[in-house]
Amino acid sequence: MSEMTMQQPVRIRRGFRLQWEPVQNGHVLLYPEGMIQLNDSAALILQLVDGQRNTAQIIAHLEQQFPDVPGLDEDILTFMGVAHAQFWLEYC
Repeated sequence: MSEMTMQQPVRIRRGFRLQWEPVQNGHVLLYPEGMIQLNDSAALILQLVDGQRNTAQIIAHLEQQFPDVPGLDEDILTFMGVAHAQFWLEYC
């Protein structure tokens, strides 16, 4: 991920919606053609994707929340890269 991309606000792509799904007992990402069931880590990251924060801010927030997790920044970057490649996220 480039430094420029790290500084751009990121949001969930239009047409997608993050929500808690009681039947799934977890967060899901809804889109017109279906639903993606998320694990807890993915849901935690996506809850911070609000169109205001950039990737660097999301990483900093989660590193403060989980200071004892080594390599957290790389895990977040990997997830954000995959989510962007899958068209779940877009940069503002």
